[in-house]
Amino acid sequence: MSMLGIALGVMVLITVLSVMNGFDNHIRNRVFSLAPAISVSTLSTQLPDWPAWQKRLEQFPGVQASAPYVSGQGLLRANDSVAGVQVQGVVPGQEDKINNLNQKVIAGTLTGLKPRSFNIVLGKTLAQNLGVALGDKVTLFIPKLTVSPAGMLPRFKRFTVTGIFSAGNGFGFDSQLAFVNLKDAQTLFLMGNDVSGINLKIKDMYAAPQLAWHIGVKYEQLETTNWTQSYGALFKAVALEKTMMFLILTLIVAVAAFNLVSSLVMVVTDKQADIAILRTMGATPGMIMRIFMVQGSVVGIVGTLLGTAAGILLALNVTRLVNWLQAVLHTQLFQSSVYYLNYLPSKVDVSDVVEIMLAALCMSLLATLYPARKAALVQPAEALRYE
Repeated sequence: MSMLGIALGVMVLITVLSVMNGFDNHIRNRVFSLAPAISVSTLSTQLPDWPAWQKRLEQFPGVQASAPYVSGQGLLRANDSVAGVQVQGVVPGQEDKINNLNQKVIAGTLTGLKPRSFNIVLGKTLAQNLGVALGDKVTLFIPKLTVSPAGMLPRFKRFTVTGIFSAGNGFGFDSQLAFVNLKDAQTLFLMGNDVSGINLKIKDMYAAPQLAWHIGVKYEQLETTNWTQSYGALFKAVALEKTMMFLILTLIVAVAAFNLVSSLVMVVTDKQADIAILRTMGATPGMIMRIFMVQGSVVGIVGTLLGTAAGILLALNVTRLVNWLQAVLHTQLFQSSVYYLNYLPSKVDVSDVVEIMLAALCMSLLATLYPARKAALVQPAEALRYE
Protein backbone atom coordinates (compact mmCIF):
# COMPACT_ATOMS: atom_id res chain seq x y z
CA MET A 1 0.00 0.00 0.00
CA SER A 2 2.90 2.36 0.69
CA MET A 3 4.31 1.58 -2.73
CA LEU A 4 0.96 2.28 -4.43
CA GLY A 5 0.57 5.51 -2.46
CA ILE A 6 3.94 6.79 -3.67
CA ALA A 7 3.15 5.70 -7.23
CA LEU A 8 -0.22 7.51 -7.13
CA GLY A 9 1.37 10.72 -5.82
CA VAL A 10 4.10 10.71 -8.46
CA MET A 11 1.61 9.96 -11.24
CA VAL A 12 -0.71 12.82 -10.25
CA LEU A 13 2.21 15.23 -9.86
CA ILE A 14 3.66 14.45 -13.31
CA THR A 15 0.24 14.70 -14.99
CA VAL A 16 -0.73 18.01 -13.39
CA LEU A 17 2.63 19.66 -14.10
CA SER A 18 2.50 18.41 -17.70
CA VAL A 19 -0.92 20.03 -18.11
CA MET A 20 0.48 23.27 -16.64
CA ASN A 21 3.40 23.07 -19.09
CA GLY A 22 1.00 22.49 -21.98
CA PHE A 23 -1.10 25.47 -20.98
CA ASP A 24 1.96 27.70 -20.61
CA ASN A 25 3.35 26.56 -23.99
CA HIS A 26 0.00 27.10 -25.71
CA ILE A 27 -0.38 30.62 -24.32
CA ARG A 28 3.23 31.48 -25.19
CA ASN A 29 2.80 30.33 -28.80
CA ARG A 30 -0.46 32.24 -29.15
CA VAL A 31 0.95 35.48 -27.73
CA PHE A 32 4.24 35.36 -29.60
CA SER A 33 2.53 34.48 -32.89
CA LEU A 34 1.48 38.14 -33.23
CA ALA A 35 2.88 40.15 -30.31
CA PRO A 36 6.37 41.58 -30.99
CA ALA A 37 9.16 40.88 -28.52
CA ILE A 38 10.33 44.52 -28.54
CA SER A 39 8.82 47.63 -30.11
CA VAL A 40 10.95 50.71 -30.74
CA SER A 41 9.37 54.14 -31.25
CA THR A 42 9.78 57.77 -30.18
CA LEU A 43 7.95 60.08 -27.78
CA SER A 44 6.36 61.87 -30.74
CA THR A 45 4.89 58.51 -31.93
CA GLN A 46 6.52 59.12 -35.33
CA LEU A 47 9.89 57.68 -36.32
CA PRO A 48 11.55 59.53 -39.23
CA ASP A 49 14.33 58.02 -41.36
CA TRP A 50 13.18 54.58 -40.26
CA PRO A 51 15.16 52.53 -42.86
CA ALA A 52 18.42 53.78 -41.29
CA TRP A 53 17.15 52.96 -37.79
CA GLN A 54 16.07 49.53 -38.99
CA LYS A 55 19.61 48.76 -40.21
CA ARG A 56 21.12 49.93 -36.90
CA LEU A 57 18.73 47.88 -34.80
CA GLU A 58 19.20 44.70 -36.85
CA GLN A 59 22.94 44.93 -36.11
CA PHE A 60 22.27 45.12 -32.36
CA PRO A 61 23.44 41.93 -30.55
CA GLY A 62 20.52 39.57 -29.91
CA VAL A 63 18.23 41.00 -32.61
CA GLN A 64 17.27 38.57 -35.39
CA ALA A 65 14.91 40.59 -37.59
CA SER A 66 12.84 43.76 -37.67
CA ALA A 67 9.82 45.25 -39.44
CA PRO A 68 8.37 48.78 -39.50
CA TYR A 69 4.78 49.45 -38.50
CA VAL A 70 2.20 52.21 -38.34
CA SER A 71 -0.29 51.88 -35.51
CA GLY A 72 -3.48 53.75 -34.75
CA GLN A 73 -6.99 53.48 -33.37
CA GLY A 74 -10.10 53.54 -35.52
CA LEU A 75 -13.69 52.47 -36.01
CA LEU A 76 -14.79 49.95 -38.63
CA ARG A 77 -18.29 50.14 -40.03
CA ALA A 78 -20.06 47.56 -42.20
CA ASN A 79 -23.66 46.34 -42.50
CA ASP A 80 -24.85 48.84 -39.86
CA SER A 81 -22.37 47.36 -37.39
CA VAL A 82 -19.52 49.32 -35.79
CA ALA A 83 -16.45 47.98 -33.97
CA GLY A 84 -13.38 49.58 -32.45
CA VAL A 85 -10.15 48.38 -33.99
CA GLN A 86 -6.38 48.67 -33.63
CA VAL A 87 -5.06 49.33 -37.14
CA GLN A 88 -1.58 48.02 -37.95
CA GLY A 89 0.15 49.17 -41.11
CA VAL A 90 2.71 46.55 -42.14
CA VAL A 91 4.93 45.43 -44.99
CA PRO A 92 3.83 41.80 -45.63
CA GLY A 93 7.27 40.64 -46.76
CA GLN A 94 8.97 42.03 -43.66
CA GLU A 95 6.19 41.08 -41.25
CA ASP A 96 6.80 37.39 -42.02
CA LYS A 97 10.25 37.73 -40.45
CA ILE A 98 9.04 38.71 -36.98
CA ASN A 99 5.74 36.84 -36.42
CA ASN A 100 3.48 34.06 -37.68
CA LEU A 101 0.68 36.24 -39.03
CA ASN A 102 0.91 34.62 -42.48
CA GLN A 103 0.35 31.19 -40.90
CA LYS A 104 -2.70 32.46 -39.02
CA VAL A 105 -4.54 33.58 -42.16
CA ILE A 106 -7.48 31.22 -42.68
CA ALA A 107 -9.04 32.96 -45.69
CA GLY A 108 -7.39 35.03 -48.39
CA THR A 109 -3.72 36.04 -48.20
CA LEU A 110 -1.48 38.79 -46.89
CA THR A 111 -0.14 39.41 -50.38
CA GLY A 112 -3.28 41.40 -51.12
CA LEU A 113 -1.96 44.19 -48.87
CA LYS A 114 -0.31 46.10 -51.68
CA PRO A 115 0.52 49.83 -51.57
CA ARG A 116 -2.37 52.10 -52.55
CA SER A 117 -4.70 49.12 -52.86
CA PHE A 118 -6.50 49.96 -49.59
CA ASN A 119 -7.10 46.32 -48.76
CA ILE A 120 -7.49 45.08 -45.19
CA VAL A 121 -7.03 41.82 -43.27
CA LEU A 122 -9.38 41.35 -40.30
CA GLY A 123 -9.47 39.04 -37.31
CA LYS A 124 -12.01 36.23 -37.47
CA THR A 125 -14.14 37.50 -34.57
CA LEU A 126 -14.03 41.06 -35.87
CA ALA A 127 -15.16 39.93 -39.32
CA GLN A 128 -18.02 37.92 -37.78
CA ASN A 129 -19.13 40.88 -35.65
CA LEU A 130 -19.21 43.12 -38.72
CA GLY A 131 -20.83 40.43 -40.86
CA VAL A 132 -18.24 40.64 -43.64
CA ALA A 133 -16.34 38.10 -45.73
CA LEU A 134 -13.68 38.18 -48.43
CA GLY A 135 -14.37 40.84 -51.05
CA ASP A 136 -16.73 42.88 -48.86
CA LYS A 137 -16.22 46.57 -48.21
CA VAL A 138 -15.68 48.15 -44.79
CA THR A 139 -15.31 51.81 -43.86
CA LEU A 140 -12.50 52.80 -41.52
CA PHE A 141 -12.90 56.00 -39.48
CA ILE A 142 -9.89 57.39 -37.63
CA PRO A 143 -9.73 60.07 -34.91
CA LYS A 144 -8.14 62.68 -37.20
CA LEU A 145 -10.11 65.58 -38.64
CA THR A 146 -10.19 66.96 -42.17
CA VAL A 147 -11.03 70.62 -42.79
CA SER A 148 -13.80 71.12 -45.37
CA PRO A 149 -16.25 73.88 -46.33
CA ALA A 150 -18.80 72.04 -44.20
CA GLY A 151 -16.52 72.19 -41.19
CA MET A 152 -14.35 69.63 -39.43
CA LEU A 153 -15.03 66.12 -40.68
CA PRO A 154 -13.52 62.81 -39.49
CA ARG A 155 -11.18 61.07 -41.87
CA PHE A 156 -12.46 57.81 -43.32
CA LYS A 157 -11.62 55.42 -46.13
CA ARG A 158 -13.26 52.43 -47.76
CA PHE A 159 -11.26 49.20 -47.60
CA THR A 160 -11.75 45.83 -49.25
CA VAL A 161 -11.44 42.69 -47.08
CA THR A 162 -8.79 40.47 -48.68
CA GLY A 163 -7.89 38.27 -45.74
CA ILE A 164 -9.16 36.90 -42.42
CA PHE A 165 -6.84 35.56 -39.72
CA SER A 166 -7.43 33.61 -36.52
CA ALA A 167 -4.95 33.62 -33.64
CA GLY A 168 -7.40 32.19 -31.12
CA ASN A 169 -9.54 33.70 -28.39
CA GLY A 170 -8.33 35.13 -25.13
CA PHE A 171 -6.06 38.03 -26.03
CA GLY A 172 -8.25 40.13 -28.33
CA PHE A 173 -6.16 39.57 -31.47
CA ASP A 174 -9.12 38.23 -33.45
CA SER A 175 -11.56 40.88 -32.25
CA GLN A 176 -9.40 44.01 -32.14
CA LEU A 177 -6.68 43.83 -34.81
CA ALA A 178 -6.80 44.81 -38.47
CA PHE A 179 -3.84 44.90 -40.85
CA VAL A 180 -3.36 47.21 -43.83
CA ASN A 181 -0.39 48.05 -46.02
CA LEU A 182 2.20 50.37 -44.49
CA LYS A 183 1.82 52.97 -47.29
CA ASP A 184 -1.96 53.00 -46.90
CA ALA A 185 -1.65 53.51 -43.14
CA GLN A 186 0.85 56.34 -43.64
CA THR A 187 -1.60 58.05 -46.00
CA LEU A 188 -4.57 57.50 -43.72
CA PHE A 189 -2.85 58.76 -40.55
CA LEU A 190 -1.07 61.67 -42.32
CA MET A 191 2.40 60.41 -41.40
CA GLY A 192 4.17 61.11 -44.69
CA ASN A 193 7.14 58.74 -44.95
CA ASP A 194 7.41 58.26 -41.18
CA VAL A 195 6.31 55.18 -39.23
CA SER A 196 5.08 54.65 -35.68
CA GLY A 197 8.02 52.41 -34.86
CA ILE A 198 9.90 49.20 -35.54
CA ASN A 199 9.07 45.76 -34.16
CA LEU A 200 11.98 43.46 -33.32
CA LYS A 201 12.36 39.70 -33.22
CA ILE A 202 15.06 38.51 -30.80
CA LYS A 203 16.85 35.23 -30.11
CA ASP A 204 15.77 34.86 -26.47
CA MET A 205 12.24 36.07 -25.68
CA TYR A 206 13.01 36.13 -21.95
CA ALA A 207 15.92 38.51 -22.52
CA ALA A 208 13.53 41.14 -23.93
CA PRO A 209 13.55 43.45 -20.86
CA GLN A 210 17.35 43.58 -20.67
CA LEU A 211 17.77 43.97 -24.44
CA ALA A 212 15.16 46.73 -24.59
CA TRP A 213 16.95 48.53 -21.76
CA HIS A 214 20.32 48.31 -23.58
CA ILE A 215 18.74 49.69 -26.77
CA GLY A 216 17.24 52.57 -24.80
CA VAL A 217 20.60 53.34 -23.18
CA LYS A 218 22.47 53.34 -26.49
CA TYR A 219 19.84 55.33 -28.39
CA GLU A 220 18.40 57.81 -25.91
CA GLN A 221 16.05 59.33 -28.50
CA LEU A 222 14.19 56.01 -28.82
CA GLU A 223 11.40 54.63 -26.64
CA THR A 224 11.31 50.85 -26.13
CA THR A 225 8.56 48.54 -24.92
CA ASN A 226 8.68 44.75 -24.62
CA TRP A 227 6.21 41.89 -24.36
CA THR A 228 6.62 41.51 -20.58
CA GLN A 229 4.98 44.89 -20.04
CA SER A 230 1.80 43.67 -21.74
CA TYR A 231 1.76 39.95 -21.03
CA GLY A 232 4.44 39.39 -18.37
CA ALA A 233 1.95 39.33 -15.48
CA LEU A 234 0.08 36.45 -17.11
CA PHE A 235 3.20 34.31 -17.53
CA LYS A 236 4.31 35.10 -13.97
CA ALA A 237 0.90 33.98 -12.72
CA VAL A 238 1.17 30.71 -14.67
CA ALA A 239 4.70 30.10 -13.31
CA LEU A 240 3.54 30.85 -9.75
CA GLU A 241 0.55 28.55 -10.15
CA LYS A 242 2.80 25.77 -11.40
CA THR A 243 5.13 26.20 -8.40
CA MET A 244 2.25 26.17 -5.94
CA MET A 245 0.72 23.09 -7.60
CA PHE A 246 4.09 21.33 -7.29
CA LEU A 247 4.33 22.17 -3.58
CA ILE A 248 0.73 21.23 -2.84
CA LEU A 249 0.72 17.97 -4.77
CA THR A 250 4.07 17.00 -3.25
CA LEU A 251 2.06 16.59 -0.05
CA ILE A 252 0.43 13.54 -1.66
CA VAL A 253 3.86 11.95 -1.90
CA ALA A 254 4.59 13.11 1.66
CA VAL A 255 1.44 11.36 2.90
CA ALA A 256 2.54 8.18 1.14
CA ALA A 257 5.99 8.54 2.74
CA PHE A 258 4.34 8.93 6.15
CA ASN A 259 2.42 5.72 5.42
CA LEU A 260 5.80 4.10 4.70
CA VAL A 261 7.04 5.26 8.12
CA SER A 262 4.07 3.71 9.92
CA SER A 263 4.37 0.40 8.02
CA LEU A 264 8.10 0.13 8.76
CA VAL A 265 7.49 0.93 12.44
CA MET A 266 4.95 -1.92 12.56
CA VAL A 267 7.49 -4.23 10.91
CA VAL A 268 10.12 -3.27 13.48
CA THR A 269 7.67 -3.94 16.33
CA ASP A 270 6.66 -7.29 14.84
CA LYS A 271 10.25 -8.39 14.19
CA GLN A 272 11.83 -7.38 17.49
CA ALA A 273 12.62 -10.99 18.35
CA ASP A 274 14.27 -11.58 14.97
CA ILE A 275 16.28 -8.37 15.37
CA ALA A 276 17.41 -9.50 18.81
CA ILE A 277 18.53 -12.90 17.44
CA LEU A 278 20.52 -11.16 14.70
CA ARG A 279 22.13 -8.96 17.32
CA THR A 280 23.15 -11.99 19.40
CA MET A 281 24.64 -13.53 16.24
CA GLY A 282 26.91 -10.51 15.86
CA ALA A 283 24.91 -8.06 13.77
CA THR A 284 25.81 -4.45 14.59
CA PRO A 285 23.23 -1.66 15.04
CA GLY A 286 24.44 -0.25 11.71
CA MET A 287 23.68 -3.51 9.92
CA ILE A 288 20.18 -3.65 11.42
CA MET A 289 19.60 -0.05 10.43
CA ARG A 290 20.68 -0.69 6.84
CA ILE A 291 18.29 -3.67 6.55
CA PHE A 292 15.25 -1.48 7.16
CA MET A 293 16.62 1.41 5.12
CA VAL A 294 17.04 -0.92 2.15
CA GLN A 295 13.55 -2.30 2.64
CA GLY A 296 12.01 1.19 2.71
CA SER A 297 14.18 2.40 -0.18
CA VAL A 298 13.08 -0.51 -2.38
CA VAL A 299 9.46 0.37 -1.69
CA GLY A 300 10.19 4.02 -2.55
CA ILE A 301 12.17 3.22 -5.72
CA VAL A 302 9.62 0.78 -7.10
CA GLY A 303 6.74 3.10 -6.24
CA THR A 304 8.50 6.06 -7.87
CA LEU A 305 9.27 4.10 -11.05
CA LEU A 306 5.69 2.82 -11.29
CA GLY A 307 4.31 6.32 -10.72
CA THR A 308 6.69 7.85 -13.25
CA ALA A 309 5.70 5.35 -15.95
CA ALA A 310 1.99 5.79 -15.22
CA GLY A 311 2.33 9.58 -15.01
CA ILE A 312 4.11 9.90 -18.35
CA LEU A 313 1.60 7.57 -20.00
CA LEU A 314 -1.35 9.54 -18.58
CA ALA A 315 0.22 12.93 -19.43
CA LEU A 316 0.78 11.89 -23.04
CA ASN A 317 -2.83 10.79 -23.42
CA VAL A 318 -4.69 13.20 -21.12
CA THR A 319 -5.84 15.36 -24.06
CA ARG A 320 -7.43 12.41 -25.85
CA LEU A 321 -8.87 11.15 -22.56
CA VAL A 322 -10.56 14.47 -21.76
CA ASN A 323 -11.85 14.80 -25.35
CA TRP A 324 -13.36 11.32 -25.07
CA LEU A 325 -14.92 12.23 -21.72
CA GLN A 326 -16.45 15.37 -23.25
CA ALA A 327 -17.86 13.33 -26.11
CA VAL A 328 -19.37 10.77 -23.73
CA LEU A 329 -20.89 13.41 -21.43
CA HIS A 330 -21.95 15.60 -24.39
CA THR A 331 -20.54 18.68 -22.70
CA GLN A 332 -17.70 21.15 -23.21
CA LEU A 333 -15.56 21.18 -20.07
CA PHE A 334 -13.16 23.85 -21.35
CA GLN A 335 -14.33 27.08 -22.96
CA SER A 336 -11.81 29.20 -24.89
CA SER A 337 -13.48 32.35 -23.61
CA VAL A 338 -12.53 31.34 -20.05
CA TYR A 339 -9.39 29.19 -20.36
CA TYR A 340 -7.99 30.67 -23.63
CA LEU A 341 -8.44 27.24 -25.25
CA ASN A 342 -11.14 24.61 -25.61
CA TYR A 343 -9.13 21.50 -24.80
CA LEU A 344 -6.74 20.28 -22.10
CA PRO A 345 -3.13 20.60 -23.34
CA SER A 346 -0.20 18.58 -22.04
CA LYS A 347 3.55 18.77 -22.46
CA VAL A 348 5.90 16.42 -20.60
CA ASP A 349 9.01 18.25 -19.40
CA VAL A 350 11.98 15.97 -18.68
CA SER A 351 13.33 18.33 -16.01
CA ASP A 352 10.00 18.24 -14.15
CA VAL A 353 9.93 14.44 -14.26
CA VAL A 354 13.48 14.24 -12.88
CA GLU A 355 12.67 16.72 -10.08
CA ILE A 356 9.56 14.76 -9.10
CA MET A 357 11.46 11.47 -9.06
CA LEU A 358 14.25 12.94 -6.92
CA ALA A 359 11.73 14.48 -4.51
CA ALA A 360 9.87 11.16 -4.15
CA LEU A 361 13.09 9.19 -3.66
CA CYS A 362 14.41 11.66 -1.08
CA MET A 363 11.16 11.57 0.92
CA SER A 364 11.14 7.77 0.77
CA LEU A 365 14.71 7.63 2.02
CA LEU A 366 14.01 10.08 4.84
CA ALA A 367 10.94 8.05 5.80
CA THR A 368 13.14 5.04 6.56
CA LEU A 369 15.43 6.83 9.03
CA TYR A 370 13.16 6.76 12.10
CA PRO A 371 12.04 3.09 11.79
CA ALA A 372 15.61 1.99 10.98
CA ARG A 373 16.95 3.92 13.96
CA LYS A 374 14.29 2.36 16.18
CA ALA A 375 15.27 -1.11 14.96
CA ALA A 376 18.95 -0.43 15.64
CA LEU A 377 18.16 0.52 19.25
CA VAL A 378 16.39 -2.79 20.04
CA GLN A 379 18.02 -4.42 23.05
CA PRO A 380 18.36 -8.24 22.64
CA ALA A 381 17.76 -9.00 26.32
CA GLU A 382 14.58 -6.92 26.50
CA ALA A 383 13.25 -8.30 23.19
CA LEU A 384 13.86 -11.96 24.15
CA ARG A 385 12.72 -11.77 27.77
CA TYR A 386 9.23 -13.08 27.06
CA GLU A 387 10.07 -15.33 24.10
